[in-house]
Amino acid sequence: MSESGNLFAQQEANRRRSRRLVIGFILFFAWLGFGGDFILYEYTKHAPPNAYHHGFPFIGIILSIIAAGMAWWAWTTGPKRVLWSTGARELVDPQTPQEKQLTNVVEEMSVASGLPKPKIWIIPDADPNALATGHDENSSSIAVTQGLLDLCSRDELQAVIAHEMGHIKNLDVRLMTQLAALVGAVTLIGEGVSRSMFYGNPLGGLGGGGRRSSSSGSSDEKGGGGGAILVILLVLWIVSWLLAPIIMRLMALGVSRDREYLADAMSAQYTRNPISLATALDKIESADAPTKTIKGGAAQMCIADPTGRHVNSKEGKVAELFGTHPPMALRIARLKAMGYQKAPGAIAG
Repeated sequence: MSESGNLFAQQEANRRRSRRLVIGFILFFAWLGFGGDFILYEYTKHAPPNAYHHGFPFIGIILSIIAAGMAWWAWTTGPKRVLWSTGARELVDPQTPQEKQLTNVVEEMSVASGLPKPKIWIIPDADPNALATGHDENSSSIAVTQGLLDLCSRDELQAVIAHEMGHIKNLDVRLMTQLAALVGAVTLIGEGVSRSMFYGNPLGGLGGGGRRSSSSGSSDEKGGGGGAILVILLVLWIVSWLLAPIIMRLMALGVSRDREYLADAMSAQYTRNPISLATALDKIESADAPTKTIKGGAAQMCIADPTGRHVNSKEGKVAELFGTHPPMALRIARLKAMGYQKAPGAIAG
């Protein structure tokens, strides 16, 4: 497949994944809501006449609306939230030689890629890394750490910026930014639900629930099967709430790692210098400065995993499912192979 074919295929795949992410997110919360409605209905339908009887499914409706609102919030504020979470500052008026060089490099790669110049941000972190965020090429931002500016040469910095421009052109930023925002929102909800589950009784206010413990033993015996199903549903419902943050993180980890290979290839295309990106990645991988600002949902957006997950150094189905980045050694080897293939042609010419 040609490079342009790969690009268009990746763009369309990211559009589909973005839509599926939003639909799956809303459906998951609809299950939590309407599932809770059904459990409450079963729990209260045999309550005394003067007790509470749950009929109207307001929990499902409210949670579905909240999920849709959270998806909209993630879309509109996602880029700002990602940059805010890293403590990044926008580079508006470059003062130091490093800042001026960064501005020049971004302008050069904007021309090479044919994209509008993105906003530039600097993350005050000694660990070398970079990320791109935004909705599309017209509202994108590139952020680099101070450690990357200190470590990389001009050519290496140019290659890293070109890699991030590749993510912008591929529309990776749309998918990954929305995913990072949703992961953060669900994590907060999950923490609140966990506290309420362990420190309070979510059904304690519905006194008289369940079945009447009167002399009507035959009624209880007939409802034994339904009671078992109710218990199973209740357990599944509680587990779903508790596992919501983990499920969202698995969705983040499950995004194809091929996007990094394609962005690497586009960096080589824009700079005509794949070896510079290879040496930059080698320096980033060898750096031992701990990452202090880039964590959690934004980790998969970086050029290298800042959390140091061991699975990212592996290949195979499990690594594809749980890893956010391909093995760095394999990425470097591919880039060096590109440089080797280019060099004989340049010499022969």
